[in-house]
Amino acid sequence: MIPQTGPLVSPAQMPPVDQDAALGLAAFQAMDRMREALGGQLTGGISPGSLALAGFDWAFHLAQAPGKRSELLWKAGRKTGRLMAWLMSSAIDPNAPPAIQPLPGDARFRHPGWRQMPFSAFAQAFLLGQQWLHNVTHEVPGMMKHHEDVVSFAARQWLDMLSPSNNPWTNPEILARTRDTGGMNLWQGWLNWAEDAARLLNRQPPVGTDAFRPGETVAVTPGTVVFRNRLIELIQYAPATDQVRPEPVLIVPAWIMKYYILDLSPENSLIRWLVAQGFTVFAMSWRNPDARDRDLTLDDYRRLGVMAALDAVQAIVPDARVHAAGYCLGGTLLAIAAAAMGQAAGARLASLTLLAAQVDFTEPGELALFIDASQMHFLDSMMWNRGYLSDDQMAGAFQLLRSNDLVWSRMVREYLMGQRAPMTDLMAWNADSTRMPWRMHAEYLQRLYLDNELAAGRFMVEGRPAALQNIRVPIFAVGTERDHVAPWTSVFKIHQFTDAEVTFALTSGGHNAGIVSQPGHPGRRYRIGTRPRDGALLSAADWLARHEAAEGSWWPAWAAWLGARSGPPGPVPATGAPDQGCPPLGDAPGSYVFQR
Repeated sequence: MIPQTGPLVSPAQMPPVDQDAALGLAAFQAMDRMREALGGQLTGGISPGSLALAGFDWAFHLAQAPGKRSELLWKAGRKTGRLMAWLMSSAIDPNAPPAIQPLPGDARFRHPGWRQMPFSAFAQAFLLGQQWLHNVTHEVPGMMKHHEDVVSFAARQWLDMLSPSNNPWTNPEILARTRDTGGMNLWQGWLNWAEDAARLLNRQPPVGTDAFRPGETVAVTPGTVVFRNRLIELIQYAPATDQVRPEPVLIVPAWIMKYYILDLSPENSLIRWLVAQGFTVFAMSWRNPDARDRDLTLDDYRRLGVMAALDAVQAIVPDARVHAAGYCLGGTLLAIAAAAMGQAAGARLASLTLLAAQVDFTEPGELALFIDASQMHFLDSMMWNRGYLSDDQMAGAFQLLRSNDLVWSRMVREYLMGQRAPMTDLMAWNADSTRMPWRMHAEYLQRLYLDNELAAGRFMVEGRPAALQNIRVPIFAVGTERDHVAPWTSVFKIHQFTDAEVTFALTSGGHNAGIVSQPGHPGRRYRIGTRPRDGALLSAADWLARHEAAEGSWWPAWAAWLGARSGPPGPVPATGAPDQGCPPLGDAPGSYVFQR
C-alpha cells in the first residue's frame, strides 16, 4: 500500500491567516519596489547593486593578488616602451608600421588623418591603453566570471567615451571637415542634436523612419488577417504561384519587436520570397501589450500565441502538417511548444526551423551582462511599477552592448561631422519595438536565463516537463557569425538536446542582418551540414572546421530543405475558414503592427 501523505494538522487546527500581517508585509515590499523603480529611472534600468558587487569582487581579489598587480605593472612598462619605440621610429620614418592595430571591426581610426602626427600618437596610445585595461579587468585570480564580464563591460564604456575619436580637437576627420565647411558641420550637428532631443522628449521615432511605414513601403506582401485574439493576429499570405506545397509554413517572430523583420522591403522580404517558392505562408503579428496586460504569463504566450496560431493554420489547411519556423525569442517559444506537445508534435509538425534562437542559456551572449539576481530583482521592480518592460529600456541595453558603433560613432558622425546616416528599412524596424508584460518577462528571465530550466528538462507546461528530447521532427537551425544576442555556438547546442535529424546553417552577418540575407546580397556566405537522426555529435569547433563556406544566401538552401520534406505541389487553399472560426478580418499587415 502506498502511504498517504498530508498536513500534520487538520485544516481546522491550522492557525487563521493574519490578514493585517499579510497586508503589512505587502506594503513593506511595495516600498522597496517603488524605491527601486524610481532609482531605475536615474540609472537607465541598470542595477547599482549589480555593479557594486562586481566592482567589489574585482577590487578585493586584485588587492589580494600581488602577482597580478606586478604583472599589470610589468605590462604597463612594456606597452609604454612599445609606444616610445614607435614614436622614435616614426620620427625617423613617418611610414613606420604602427605598434598596435585596432581590433577587427573597430572603424574609428580608418581615416588617413589618423596616420599623421600627432593624431597617430593619440590613436596608438589609446589602443595600447585599451589593451592594458583588458588585462586589468580579466584573469584576476578568484574573481567570478560574471563579475569579470560586468567590470570589463563598464570599463569599456568609459574607455569608449574617452576615445580620441570622440574629441573634436583630437580627431583629424572632424578638424578637416570643420576646415572645409567653415564650421558649418558643427552648426548642422547642433541642429541634428536639437531635432533628436525634441523627438526623444516627445517620444517620436528617429528621423527618417516615417519613410518606412508598414503596409506602404515595408510589410507590403499581399495577405489577409484570418485570426485574431488578445495577443496575436495571424496573417495568411496570398499565393504567388498556381500551385503550392501541401504543407504550410507558420512563422513565429520574436515578441520583443514587430513581426515584419521578415517582411521588410519587397527585395529583402523572406516572407515574399518564400511565397514565391510555392509555399503557403502564415505569420504571427504580436500585439503590443500595455499595463493592462501585466499578468500575462509565458504560458499565455505559448497558448494564445503559438498554439492558437497552429490551430488556426490547421483549420484553414486541414489534414496537413505544418513547417513551423521561429525567429529569436519566437524560436525559443516554438521549441517549448513543440516539446510540450510531446508525441503529438510529429502528427502536427512536418519540421521545425529555429532562426538565431537558443534553447540553452548557459552562453546567452552579451545580454547576460544584464542578467543576475540583483539585476533581475531591479528589473522586476521596474516592470511591477509600470506593468511592462518599456521599449526604451530594451533599446538602451542593446545600444550599450555596442556603444562604440551605436552611440559614440553615431554621435561623432551626426553631431560633430554634421552628417545624417541614411535611414534603412532594417534601422527603421529596429526603432519600432514593443513592450513586454511584467509577469511574462520576469518568468522568461528567471526560468530560462537564470535557471536554464528548458535545457535542464525542468521547464513545466501544464504539469509536465517540456523535454526537448521529445522533439523528433527534422530541425533546421540557423546561427549568425557575429550574433551578440544569440551566439552561434549557443544556437548550435540544439544538437545536444535532440536525437532528431538536425541541419545547421552558419551564415555571415549579425543577429538581424544574417537572417535578412536575400539572394543577390553582396558579400554573403554560409556553411551548412546535416547530422542524421541518432548521428554522432560534433563540437561547434569541429563542425566549423569540417564545413566549407559557400558564397550567397542561405535562403535557397532552406527552401530546398523544406521542399524535400514536403509533398508535391497542389491546389491553393482558401483564404481563411469562416466556418472554423477563422474568417478574413482585413488586409495585411493587420492592426496590431500599428500599436504604439
